[in-house]
Amino acid sequence: MGSESSPQPSNEMLAFHTTASILTPRVGRLAFAGRKAISTPHYIPLGSRGVVPHIAHDVMRDHTAIGSLFVGLEDFVERQSQKSPPPVYTIPTAQDESALRKFVALPDDLLLIMGARREPPIQCPPSNTPNSVAIYTSVGFRQLEAGQYIDAVQNLNPDIVVGLADLVLGHTPGTKRRGKMVDRTHAFTTHATGQLYGSAVPEENRSKAAYFAPVLPLDNAQQSIYIDDLESEIRPYISGLALYESASLSAITEPLGDLPRLLFSAPKTPHDVLRDVSLGADLLTIPFMGVCSDAGIALDFTFPSAPNTTDSQPRHLAYDLWSPSHKTDTSPLSESCQCYACRNHHRAYIHHLLTTKEMLAWTLLQIHNHHTMDTFFANIRESISRGTFEIDAQTFQRAYVSELPKPTGQGPRLRGYQLPASGPNQPRRNTRAYGKLDDAMERFAESQSSLATPDTGAEGLEEHGFGAKQTS
Repeated sequence: MGSESSPQPSNEMLAFHTTASILTPRVGRLAFAGRKAISTPHYIPLGSRGVVPHIAHDVMRDHTAIGSLFVGLEDFVERQSQKSPPPVYTIPTAQDESALRKFVALPDDLLLIMGARREPPIQCPPSNTPNSVAIYTSVGFRQLEAGQYIDAVQNLNPDIVVGLADLVLGHTPGTKRRGKMVDRTHAFTTHATGQLYGSAVPEENRSKAAYFAPVLPLDNAQQSIYIDDLESEIRPYISGLALYESASLSAITEPLGDLPRLLFSAPKTPHDVLRDVSLGADLLTIPFMGVCSDAGIALDFTFPSAPNTTDSQPRHLAYDLWSPSHKTDTSPLSESCQCYACRNHHRAYIHHLLTTKEMLAWTLLQIHNHHTMDTFFANIRESISRGTFEIDAQTFQRAYVSELPKPTGQGPRLRGYQLPASGPNQPRRNTRAYGKLDDAMERFAESQSSLATPDTGAEGLEEHGFGAKQTS
């Protein structure tokens, strides 16, 4: 699989135009034939079972500017038996159609990105193995073998696939475990690129999905051999890099600098987003957008920040619509916002929807929060092009508080409600909504036994209060 004799992979339909800068902000354009082009830096919306939570496909088309979607394979592979494959594998498709796109009914022009796990991932009790990674499906935990992931890429045909990585969630890995992470990820990447695009694969059978090779959240020295192989042997077969922490941007070498960088660093605030962009991130996943929408929180910030004419205190990045202060507030979610929610509804209405648990509340908040981030990134790109990004980022840092508001209200039922508590002495992710029928029948029987019947004797009538004297 040498770079001199091996042919280019069929994913050359993906084009990324930018400078090969390292650890500096940069603008670019990601284009895939037949899909909406994405100007970078930008964010990738996160899907749950193939949709943006709370937003139907027609709402997404008519009231948002969403042009891409990230989905996790674990959302669709609850079964493991070859005799009974998951439904996503059995949907009829034409030669160039994507089974995954057709299964979730995504528009043809939307860029579809697939990873093994959803983002952010739920920590799995089983550990990864040399040949598989642990995933969490709708019916429980299981192992996804490397060969099964390759089959999924070939059968489902996403536009971009994020390569398998041996990641450790929930704790810091030790020295030996870090060595295993590198060896396994190196093997996953070498095997997958060879099976999908290698010279031994007939040209008509090579995958059309663009492969984003993972870069582990480790020091450069710990994965230097793997990085060297990405530069030489594997370089002809990859179209981008997938990183899992901001510090990994420093691991990108000059030969890999022209590749698009998809960052799964889970930034907690817009300040973190600006930091990642300043280090050269091109595409980012931003879980706090959905978290805020679920919590009834509306984002409210601009970049570069507008002058503060009221006082010298830093402004809030968002506000909680559960607060009683919005009960009669007829102002839009944001004065400068032109999204559908702000043009047609006001804070008091969405506060009412939240308190009555109407699903429309979360739909309107998702529309608004995605529009806010669209505008945020558009202004970031303009700032980089003007050469004022560093100054604008510092101004934003001073203008806004460092954290988003804490949730106070109850949101919709959380994904993974059947899981135990998030930690020791912590409540369940969701309160129990249903009880056992046996418990209800037992309570009914007890209530029936306490009623007087025509056969009840005198002592029983006395117990029920019959014949008792009432004293004034």
